[in-house]
Amino acid sequence: MLNYTLKRLMYGLLVLLGVVTLVFFLFNILPGDPARMMLGQRADAESIEIINRDLGRDKPVTLQYLNYINDLLPISLHNNSDPRNYFYLAPDKYAPYTQLAKLGEVSVVIKWPYLRRSYQSKRKVSEIITSAFPQTALLAVVALGFALILGVTFGVISALHKDTFIDRLTLVISTLGMSLPSFFAAILIAWFFAYVLADFTHLNMFGNLYTVDDYGTGEYLDLKNLILPAITLGIRPLATLTQLTKNSMLEALSQDYIRTARAKGLPYRQVVVHHALRNAMNPVVTSASGWLAGLLAGAVFVEYVFDWKGMGIVIVDGLEKYDFPVVMGSILFICVLLIIINILTDILYGLLDPRVRIH
Repeated sequence: MLNYTLKRLMYGLLVLLGVVTLVFFLFNILPGDPARMMLGQRADAESIEIINRDLGRDKPVTLQYLNYINDLLPISLHNNSDPRNYFYLAPDKYAPYTQLAKLGEVSVVIKWPYLRRSYQSKRKVSEIITSAFPQTALLAVVALGFALILGVTFGVISALHKDTFIDRLTLVISTLGMSLPSFFAAILIAWFFAYVLADFTHLNMFGNLYTVDDYGTGEYLDLKNLILPAITLGIRPLATLTQLTKNSMLEALSQDYIRTARAKGLPYRQVVVHHALRNAMNPVVTSASGWLAGLLAGAVFVEYVFDWKGMGIVIVDGLEKYDFPVVMGSILFICVLLIIINILTDILYGLLDPRVRIH
């Protein structure tokens, strides 16, 4: 098991290195000059050169890449004369850094990965992500909960009414849900429920988790703004989980232990709930864990349509303003989450099924 876990970790690190490399070179060959964007109409050649030197964009691309990797590594080299404010893993959090070794003007330090600063706001990218990610995580968890509850319910009903009108209707709705693009679904749902039916639903087309009150004295928790984006984001996993639950239930209901339970005279409801459904939930839960990672990464368009202040708004806003550190840091953060979830899932598979560890 140890060798299997180490192999999964090594694969994850290689994937992460590939993502870092791709993201870095992609955003360093895109057209557009961040220095010119920062200066606007005041841009002149001398000012642009000074800003590019301050951002480190005056160096060769290869050296910029090595510096970026150095910033991301938890153990890295640091020039003692570098004025950038890193946050190091020091016993005293106010200490500038804790060095493991000193080699002339260079120190070997241990630190959190440094995602650099925003070109526009000058805030640390890590601070921007820290403030935005909880909103995305909440949206993804609620969307998955919505999809899991309704998906299991519809799947069980469809399995118990196989080849009936209810089963066919569920199949049509599931197919539509899997094929409907999230961006289009978000626009359609926002228009229908928050505009056409606004007098009945009292929902907003746009809104965040916290809303400023009418008197401007503070913010209050406004959970109704979570309803439409969560439903929109949960449509695709809902469709998948419905069909998966149906297929798993049909397979479970055809097993010998179900017939034995029925032969013993157990009530049909007890057989379905306590025997068939319990055994049918294993692949459903596995699929739901995979969908959680997908929802964290796929909430960008939904958040943008509903103006939900999560990672989606951060990424889109960064792209519009050529704020490359914010976009790069956000993408890398999401990729790290996906890799960690996949590694944990693989390790869990290895614990549950020893045959997986052979491959």
